[in-house]
Amino acid sequence: MDNLGIVFLSELVGTALLVLLGTGVVANVALAKNKGINGGFLMVTFGWGFAVFAGVIVAYNSGAHLNPAVTLGLVASGTDEFGAGVPVNFVSTMVYIGAQMIGAVLGAVLTYLTYKKQFDEEGEPATKLGVFATGPEVRSYGWNLFTEIVGTFVLVFVVIGFGRQPEGPGLAALGALPVALLVIGIGVSLGGPTGYAINPARDLGPRIAHALLPIRGKGSSDWSYAWVPVVGPAIGGIVAGLASGPLLPMLPS
Repeated sequence: MDNLGIVFLSELVGTALLVLLGTGVVANVALAKNKGINGGFLMVTFGWGFAVFAGVIVAYNSGAHLNPAVTLGLVASGTDEFGAGVPVNFVSTMVYIGAQMIGAVLGAVLTYLTYKKQFDEEGEPATKLGVFATGPEVRSYGWNLFTEIVGTFVLVFVVIGFGRQPEGPGLAALGALPVALLVIGIGVSLGGPTGYAINPARDLGPRIAHALLPIRGKGSSDWSYAWVPVVGPAIGGIVAGLASGPLLPMLPS
């Protein structure tokens, strides 16, 4: 239980920092009265990559999943331990995912508080929601779902591949930079259609925060779309975990 407590705190803090910096760069680019206004999609993509870098650095105690799709992918891969000496079972899986969800909500709340005056000045409800949650450029639920599955498959499959290199097991041994660069690569290559949630906590946690926070003129939280960036990444992560067995055999250390 001591290990699970450390895991919970590590994943919560790491995911909160990830979401704070990630949604923060969107707020800087999109909201009125900001220094970074109109910085563009490339700035957002690099901002999310740096956000992942920071989150992975501080979540070393848990192996830095920061994403339910990564956690589910590791379960599907058949690994015995998540990291930090924590066995893979139902309880530990729920600890990881629960911490990630709570951390994501907290990170989004901090972004709102940081940009409170800019949210007040912004008149477009969709722009305010876009700080918190992803949305498709062309709404087609089946294709949007497929895009999220593909993007998340790439994320989890490559992360598992990193962890199977002979230099050291587990996500924490990788260092944060490869994962950050991977997220940037996915963003610039596959992020255009949906905004590349590739993480159920990253989208659902901030969307919940958007629904609960007293944001002036915020409009709808778009719950009709909310299932796509949850189900798609979950499927993509699980498929990547299953595929990692035959396609990414363990190398000798």
